[in-house]
Amino acid sequence: MPEKVHLKELAKVFSKLGIIGFGGPAAHIAMMREEVVVKKQWMDEQHFLDLLGATNLIPGPNSTEMAIHIGYDKAGWKGLIIAGLCFILPAIFITGILAYFYKTYGQLPQVQPFIYGIKPAIIAVIIGAIFPLAKKSIKSLFLALLGLIVFVASLIGINEIILMFGAGLLAYLLFYFNTKSHNTIQSIMPLTFLTFFQDTCFTTTNMHLFWVFLKIGSILYGSGYVLFAFLDSELVNTGILSKQQLIDAIAVGQFTPGPVFSSVTFIGFQINGILGALISTLAIFLPSFILVALLKPLIKKLRNSKGLSVFLDAVNIASVALILAVCFTMSKDTLTNWQTLFIAFISSIIVFKFKKINSAFIVLGGALLGYMLAL
Repeated sequence: MPEKVHLKELAKVFSKLGIIGFGGPAAHIAMMREEVVVKKQWMDEQHFLDLLGATNLIPGPNSTEMAIHIGYDKAGWKGLIIAGLCFILPAIFITGILAYFYKTYGQLPQVQPFIYGIKPAIIAVIIGAIFPLAKKSIKSLFLALLGLIVFVASLIGINEIILMFGAGLLAYLLFYFNTKSHNTIQSIMPLTFLTFFQDTCFTTTNMHLFWVFLKIGSILYGSGYVLFAFLDSELVNTGILSKQQLIDAIAVGQFTPGPVFSSVTFIGFQINGILGALISTLAIFLPSFILVALLKPLIKKLRNSKGLSVFLDAVNIASVALILAVCFTMSKDTLTNWQTLFIAFISSIIVFKFKKINSAFIVLGGALLGYMLAL
């Protein structure tokens, strides 16, 4: 049995992460590792990797589901709810305030100079966290090659869920044919998930919002930018949301902490006020809590079975490779001049040389440095 953690301690850690968690899922996961593996020592690197691999197998916001997984692992059902809500609520609160002022005054505050410095600092934070995870996940030459293949395949645009299941299935098949053992599992069937469709009887705006966001939360894999592609199709093309409102929602997702899915709070507010914001937020995050609750009991069985342990190891290395691919793409888009390179360089030195410094201070320092260099 894993050592239990007090609910107050869980709430404290994930509230802090919800407040300081700038930079998207890869950065959030890096910060979670720093808190729960390095500082608190609630779990070892391998177990953290197993939770990360399992999280990547289900749809929904990865960092939110990672928070829910850790909470469930350390404090059961109450921990699942507390960790998830404490990570989500700060972003929802901040986004809700911005949504109100945007609807009232028709524009967002000028935050671009701060984003300019946050992004290169975030890259350094991600690299600092992924380095030890990569070392732990590369258990053989095969896994190293598999990780390299997933990294390259991700860069050329192959869907991440195909890469995740493909890596796991390939590793399992090789294990199966090498051992000729039938004691592990007879077959691997990819998880299938329920898709919700709007029925013509749902005529109110709030019901429409609920079913749209419940559907998206139940089937969406990938980054926040995949979310915005769904929103463009579901809301902009149907005339419910304007293109400019969607673009501004993307901006809100970039410069607010916590999960990028909190942009949905902003969108719901623009469409139907406070009630629209609450319903949209509930609908998009609800599937994550349910899916993690269903998946968590299976993780130990995966690790205890030889064949499925091989499958999970491959999923873990694929997860690391996907985060590296995100970091590489971010670097190409972000490190475009001497100012951003300088911020990334200074941040990297701090990450690797002064490991006890909290990543929040690195991100804050990057934001301030970016502001000064952009003047």
